Amino acid sequence: MPFATPDPAAEGRPPLRDPDSPRRVTLLELFFDLVYVVALSLISRNLITEASWEHAFQSLLLLMAVWWTWAITTLVTDMYDPQRSEIKLLIAVVMFGALLMTTTIPEAFTARGLVFAGTYVAIHLGRGLYLLPASWHRPQAQRRAIRVFVWFSVSAIPWLIGGVVHGYARETLWALALGIDYVGFRLAYPVPRLGAIPDVQRTITAEHLSERFQQFFIIALGDAILVTGTMYSISHSEVENLAAFAIAFVTTLLLWRIYVHKSGELLPDAISRARQPSRFLLTAPYTHLLMVAGVVTTAGGFDLVLHDPTGRTPPAWAAVILGGPAMFLAGRAAFEYEVFSRVSISRPGGLLALLTIAPAVVFLPLLLAALGSMLVLAGVAGADYLRSRGRPPESPAPPH
Repeated sequence: MPFATPDPAAEGRPPLRDPDSPRRVTLLELFFDLVYVVALSLISRNLITEASWEHAFQSLLLLMAVWWTWAITTLVTDMYDPQRSEIKLLIAVVMFGALLMTTTIPEAFTARGLVFAGTYVAIHLGRGLYLLPASWHRPQAQRRAIRVFVWFSVSAIPWLIGGVVHGYARETLWALALGIDYVGFRLAYPVPRLGAIPDVQRTITAEHLSERFQQFFIIALGDAILVTGTMYSISHSEVENLAAFAIAFVTTLLLWRIYVHKSGELLPDAISRARQPSRFLLTAPYTHLLMVAGVVTTAGGFDLVLHDPTGRTPPAWAAVILGGPAMFLAGRAAFEYEVFSRVSISRPGGLLALLTIAPAVVFLPLLLAALGSMLVLAGVAGADYLRSRGRPPESPAPPH
């Protein structure tokens, strides 16, 4: 049962993590992630319903908002004990809010903007109000919760105003609100008279946090698999259908391979070896957001290719098909730097290759555009394999 009878020994003390408590992800946290399978699928579909820069920008804002509800909740479960009934209840309530946000994604920039924004604000402010009394006997934890609550209170203003206006005004206000949320986290939520959250208070659990980021990336790949399986077309020749299906599947496999190769596998060890593991918090949410955005965009490209493999490739569609892998490689380069303090030449090489083939792609069918993108990723994966073949395992060396 997810809400078991409280442990009598735990009553009366704050639900913060015990240093000796289990580090593995709980089943309730995995259940919580299911909401985001649907959310990412709707965002990738929303991306290609109207191929334009404005629509792409709207999809990015939606992804950043959805990602931030997951990322901040994950950090809470890393700081607080997810086995405690109070935290289990918090996860369930946030899950309800995230699911409500998800249902509004198709109409977030039309009729249901206020519901999307109001739910986002309610999740973050409600979580802060819930955690303040829970940390009453721990002044440091309470001041940390106050700092976070203040910043989300400030961003709530453009969020809610944006929910009632329309057009560019909504996009601008929501972009401002997300900027406040993301910058506040990067600056460790400085507040007058309290200052920023000190490094000593930004403790993290390497095994738990790394596993959570890895799991969300797998969820993003699940969106690509979902599109591949559900958009398989029967309106073209079987050869064209199978070719588009195979390219989408192999591309997804390559994204997984490039992510896990060394950096993905060694992430827990890299965090634990860092002189200041808390610095991982200042970069990981952003690098993983960029990789997830790349996978979601790539999934949108699968939708286009599977629907009409032999159709022409307009510039906007080419931007989706090539831009997804490009964003992923950019995020993967930053992720590699987090783990090894260096970037393999295959990352910028892959980006350069995608840029090189972009002018030709607009003259090719969608199937060949997707094939070009897949071959670039195959080249990156092949370079990774050749670099590590026959060599002893490389130890992580995170930046100081």
